[in-house]
Amino acid sequence: MTSEKQLLVATRNIGKVREFADLIQDLPIKWLSLDDLSIGLDVEESGETFQENAILKALAYSKESRMLTIADDSGLEVDALDGRPGVRTARYGGLDLTPVQRYELLLMELNEVPWEERSARFRCVIAIAGPEGLKGIASGICEGFIGLRPKGSEGFGYDPVFYLPEYGLTMAQLQPSAKHQISHRGKAMAGILPKLREEFNQEK
Repeated sequence: MTSEKQLLVATRNIGKVREFADLIQDLPIKWLSLDDLSIGLDVEESGETFQENAILKALAYSKESRMLTIADDSGLEVDALDGRPGVRTARYGGLDLTPVQRYELLLMELNEVPWEERSARFRCVIAIAGPEGLKGIASGICEGFIGLRPKGSEGFGYDPVFYLPEYGLTMAQLQPSAKHQISHRGKAMAGILPKLREEFNQEK
């Protein structure tokens, strides 16, 4: 009989924890957030790349919790904005803005940009670490366009304004099962999954 193992996701965003859990349903994992463990440590995302930030968080929170930990850094790169908001996606416009205010700001910045120049991508890097150090890294990209207006209620963050031409829908209009197959986080998780399986198989 397989016992449930605990895995810390280095986030306070419950939507992100649920998404990770949805992506991997065949492993006996109890998914824990920073708030579940009452971890007050706030790791500054001081890296210049998504990979640097993911590694920083995975190592710091694994050391703090003494647990196997996964951390991701992900964001939106808009070509017409020279790759912004990039690594500052979660802080775009200031820390006091809501997710809706952030994508409204983005739409305002792109107000005069024609459709063919609104290309963008979600990028995600996932790092996995244990108290003894870094164990693996994987990345994923999802290409699309920034829509003219928000549509859909699924997902979170910038999903309502991220349009996928091959579906004719925004990310927020996709059902979770469809989103996981094409999302940046889904692709990154698929890349880190072999390492995760290896880690849990080592524990009896």
